[in-house]
Amino acid sequence: ANEAAEALIAPGVRMCGLDRVARDVIEEAGYGQYFTHRLGHSIGLQDHEPGDVSLVNEQVVEPGMTFSIEPGIYLPGRTGVRIEDLALVTESGVEILNVYPHDSVRLD
Repeated sequence: ANEAAEALIAPGVRMCGLDRVARDVIEEAGYGQYFTHRLGHSIGLQDHEPGDVSLVNEQVVEPGMTFSIEPGIYLPGRTGVRIEDLALVTESGVEILNVYPHDSVRLD
């Protein structure tokens, strides 16, 4: 879901489109009902700035914007996971500001 949304980030794309593509990946995997929050939020001087990456935000993505991409799945009473990336919109696409593998890690 992260990678699908991040591949779409570019000037002119709408925030709601980013949420939709990530949500589609999770829904196709059978976990749609467990993705219960927006895809992300704006990043600025504070960690949560006004503006969000959600199905209801039709704002157009512009160069210089920074926001999180953080889809999550939460299975009640069992487990949950949210992987957060920070995106900086460039003139030609996106630069992901944090680098950390998305592979699952087993903790024993």
